[in-house]
Amino acid sequence: MATRRGLLIILSSPSGAGKSTLAKRLRAWDPSIVFSVSATTRDPRPGEVDGRDYRFLSEHDFKATVADGGMLEHAHVFGNFYGSPKAPVREAIDAGQDVLFDIDWQGAQQIRNSDLGAHTLSIFLLPPSIPELHRRLVQRGQDAPEVIAKRMQKSWDEISHWDGYDYVLVNEDLDQTEERLKSIVTAARLRRSQQPGLTDHVRMLQSQFEGGFE
Repeated sequence: MATRRGLLIILSSPSGAGKSTLAKRLRAWDPSIVFSVSATTRDPRPGEVDGRDYRFLSEHDFKATVADGGMLEHAHVFGNFYGSPKAPVREAIDAGQDVLFDIDWQGAQQIRNSDLGAHTLSIFLLPPSIPELHRRLVQRGQDAPEVIAKRMQKSWDEISHWDGYDYVLVNEDLDQTEERLKSIVTAARLRRSQQPGLTDHVRMLQSQFEGGFE
């Protein structure tokens, strides 16, 4: 049979629910899983490399790509455009390689509605409680109090769209959530839609059946 078709693995959560950590663990478990490299119209920051960190496009080129149907999803955020180019994702999944997306519910919805939607696997991470979510944001020490307050305000908007995902995991214990995440990915890889060689295999079985059992 032909090599399996890759998955578009969408991982979403409010800030502080463990999405980045679990994405890293998922790739450590299977290094063949690649991150989708987003396109953006913002200027590169020091140390960022085009094609590795982002695909840096002019606003004209970005809009032209969207108009041509070349973005799986896109959004306008803080004065700049961001999106997921379709061509490299299609190339990867046709080669049997899974692509990981770290996006919000709006981007997830756009991808599910795209012509690659049949190959998506969407997973949402919930915190065990709102106080615990706040504690994690404070504990990681990355943001000022006012930024944490903004993240907490945005968290409910993210959480309210939990029911638009294939799977929802309450991330109370990181190791346990990791194991569940790996089980979900393993099972999704065996969906009929991900095994393009199944039809030919069944036809071969039918031919053998019709030709006799010996």
